[in-house]
Order: sequence, then structure tokens, then C-alpha cells
Amino acid sequence: MATAHNPRRRQLLMAATGVTALLTATGCGAADMSKQSSPYANVGGAKSVTLSVQSWVGAQANVAVAQYLLEHELGYHVDTVQVDEIPAWDALSQGRVDAILEDWGHPEQEQRYVKDKKTIASGGGLGVTGHIGWWVPKYFADKHPDVLNWKNLNKYAKTFKTAESGGKGQLLDGSPSYVTNDKALVKNLNLNYQIVFAGSESAQITQMKQFAKQKKPFLSYWYEPQWLFNQVPMEEVKLPKYTDKCAAKGEKDPDSIDCAYPVTPLQKYLNADFAKEGGKAAAFLKKFKWTKKDQNEVSELIASDGMSAQDAAKKWVKAHPDVWKQWLR
Repeated sequence: MATAHNPRRRQLLMAATGVTALLTATGCGAADMSKQSSPYANVGGAKSVTLSVQSWVGAQANVAVAQYLLEHELGYHVDTVQVDEIPAWDALSQGRVDAILEDWGHPEQEQRYVKDKKTIASGGGLGVTGHIGWWVPKYFADKHPDVLNWKNLNKYAKTFKTAESGGKGQLLDGSPSYVTNDKALVKNLNLNYQIVFAGSESAQITQMKQFAKQKKPFLSYWYEPQWLFNQVPMEEVKLPKYTDKCAAKGEKDPDSIDCAYPVTPLQKYLNADFAKEGGKAAAFLKKFKWTKKDQNEVSELIASDGMSAQDAAKKWVKAHPDVWKQWLR
């Protein structure tokens, strides 16, 4: 891995590992990405854009607002394609999609496509900082503040035990498709815990909300930005400090990781041809930049209030013209 990479973004975070992604194009039903190309690529000069959507609701919020403004303010037709993170880079490089609006750090893909092949261009920062960690509910941390130091986790293993954790403490994770450091951390820190997968982000949220409703203790892999913090306040368990040395060691051998996850400024990426020739749409996406609060506002409308992504985007757009009008200048 090239040393020029930002060391804070070296680890693959939340990358989906499935070889085949579920792909959905807006208004078109199921889409086969091996055949589909971006409408922008197919029709020279057409006012059409294809955006990649990741599976978590924060990424969906980004795309929903971008899509709404591209359609209603700039007159573009927008297609959206749901695709796992690693395949999304391949699709972006090939022009099958025009933009990824939330990337958590994929150094191998950055080196291959941005640095070497130059088929993908940086779209700048999203304005949101991402961080993965282990969290406990605030109501539990308030009564047991020492739980916030990882060295005390074994003391609470029985407290966090569930029927699914096989006599050990439960560390609740989301989808098995996410690439995490949790298995290595449990082993290398000698923790008496079993990782239990909820199955998806939404399933994990359901479990955490149920625990909170009953005021039960839980330990969970989680991340910010995430709207759930508005409803279930949580405190982060401090793992061994993240260092460049630990990250470099982990790049060579992921099973050796024994430190916390990095803090990651989330990035946008555009197909290189689209970045140069995509006109107002490309310029708009480069300027698209908002805060964690903005993203969580839209995410909560979608995931908690049951609003459609487009209705949530419309509501946010009407309430925040001071933010998005800057993206159109």
C-alpha cells in the first residue's frame, strides 16, 4: 500500500464482501450491473446521472437529497443503484455509475483507480466524519462508568450475556457482510465475548431499541453518524488507541488488529470522465457538503418516521435552503 495514503483511512470499514450485489435502478426494476451503463455514459450530453447507494440509511440520505436537488433544481434525471462498496468502485471506474457520495476508506481501490488508472476522481469531503466503535447505552454507563474502559469488559461479560452468545458476553454486530475488526479485537484483547450478528443495520437497530426500552445492558458494534443516537443515547467504550503502526500491521494481517477503529473523514468519488464532462451535475456533487446533524435529520425521517427517502429529502430541502443553495453556485 502506498505510503502517500492518509493513514487514518487505510482500513476497510463496513465494506460489503458479497461477490454479487443486489442492484436496483430507480424506476427500472432490477438491474444487471454487468450490462447496465450509466445513462450519462450512454447518451453524450444527456442530463442524466446515476448515483451509487450504500445499504445504510446515512448513505441513502445523502443520495436522496442529492437526487431531489438534481431533479428539481437542475433538471436532471437521476437513477440510483444499490451496490456493495467494493463492487461500487469497479462500477464507478467503468462508468456504470457516476458518483459515490459516502466512502469510508478503501485504500486499495483508491490506489488502483484514483492514483494508477485515473479512472476515478476525488469528489471532495462529504463534511461528515465517520467513526466505528463499541458502544453501551448511556443508562448503563452512568451506573457503571468503568465499563467505558475496554480493560474492564471481562468484568461485565456475564452482564452482557444472552441466549445467543454461548455463555460469553454478547458483542452485537450488524450484517455479516460488513468487514470489521471485531473478531480480531476480541481474540487479541483476550475478551470473553462472542460476536452475534443481527443480520442487517435495521435488525440491529430493532434489537438495540428493544434493549433500551427494557433498560437492559448491551454492548454493540456501532458507528456515527447515525440517527439512533437521538433516540438511544450511547457512550463509546475506549479501545486501545488507534495508531498508524497498528493500521499498517493490520493491512498486512487483518487478524493482528488490536487497536481502535480510526476516525474517518467521509469522502465522495466521481467517475473521472463524469467529473470533467458532467457539467452542472458534476459541479453540484463536488460542492455537496453537509453536517452530521443534517444527515441524521434525513436519516431519522426515513428509518424511524417511515417517510420515503424522497419525501424526507423534500422536507429537509424546504427547511434548509441556506445550506443547499451554496451547492448550486
